[in-house]
Amino acid sequence: QVQLEESGGGLVQPGGSLRLSCAASGSIFRFNVMGWYRQAPGKQREWVAHITSSSDTNYAVSVKGRFTISRDYANNTMYLQMNSLKPEDTAVYFCNAKIGFVDYWGQGTQVTVSS
Repeated sequence: QVQLEESGGGLVQPGGSLRLSCAASGSIFRFNVMGWYRQAPGKQREWVAHITSSSDTNYAVSVKGRFTISRDYANNTMYLQMNSLKPEDTAVYFCNAKIGFVDYWGQGTQVTVSS
């Protein structure tokens, strides 16, 4: 059984920073890819970033240069460092992990960027 739990969301002013965490039940060595997705009100869920088991990273154009994804194997946790936040980054952020072709999801954490 794979469980993923996000934390670190909240309300931040434009230009501010947040760090999201995704804690996994058990070793994250199992996951060939881990990533972050987000869903804004009235919009479809969209991919934000991912990191592979070989630590290759990739980012959506909208967040490249502002967000950084990382994995901490010692703590079985994935992070998303978000800097220079914009109002359009407001969304529920979801953690995703893949084992083969099977996807696992967290329950999401709300990020609101507003003055």
